[in-house]
Amino acid sequence: MVEWVTIGNARLALGDCRDILPTLGKVDAVVTSPPYDDLRTYGDAFNGVDCLQVISLLAPQIAEGGVIMWNVADATKNGSETGTSFRQALHAMQCGLNLHDTMIYIKENVNFPESVRYFSGFEYMFMFSNGRPKTFNPIKDRRNKWAGTAMHGTDRQPDGSLKQISGKGKIVEAQGMRFNYWLMTNNAPDTGHPAPMPYQMAHGHIASWTNCGDIVLDPFLGSGTTGVAAVQMGRKFIGIEREPKYFDIAVRRIENAQRQGDFFIQGAAA
Repeated sequence: MVEWVTIGNARLALGDCRDILPTLGKVDAVVTSPPYDDLRTYGDAFNGVDCLQVISLLAPQIAEGGVIMWNVADATKNGSETGTSFRQALHAMQCGLNLHDTMIYIKENVNFPESVRYFSGFEYMFMFSNGRPKTFNPIKDRRNKWAGTAMHGTDRQPDGSLKQISGKGKIVEAQGMRFNYWLMTNNAPDTGHPAPMPYQMAHGHIASWTNCGDIVLDPFLGSGTTGVAAVQMGRKFIGIEREPKYFDIAVRRIENAQRQGDFFIQGAAA
């Protein structure tokens, strides 16, 4: 039996997302980080998640122009990376979604490697979309090296010829749009969850791909970071978590976010 908790514009469900997703209406965005490749221990009762099945269930729930931010990485087993992330991305495409962008989460803290490979310092943030994304609010916080100078240069054409860039002569602004690789520090509070999402990740993607009043879903709610960001940014939110101890943590955090304010939340976790 599913237990629902309502906190302002947030609805949180204690149950299995595979049972709950088909009962939901359309959502504008999914921002989630599923358990992947057994890289973390999520409790004695946890026996893994069929992420391909979840993607199949999510695809029909995405409104036209809606997106899924799917944060995953690969384990190394028997000397080889599993490639699980790529299989998930290809499966999403088979379900009719576009692979709109392959974004990278660059970690400031990295895992120590084996003696035969470099430091592992990134994860994927696949952006799947149902058609062309209806919303894109680019974050412009990248310092432009050439700020104050006039744009110049050429683009190479398919036939090899060079063509002047369309913005030639335009003055370069001080702050430019981010690249699709984001350097983030995961300094999330110690909630007892083994793999909390960086608040910057949830906040950045909600800001980029949704507008106030849109519905954001996280089918793997965990400690509730996506819900915290969504509530503070004026989005409607649906979160699903099957582990009672993590569900309770998420409820408390989202209740606290509802009472506090965006300044408090960003200051604590950004």
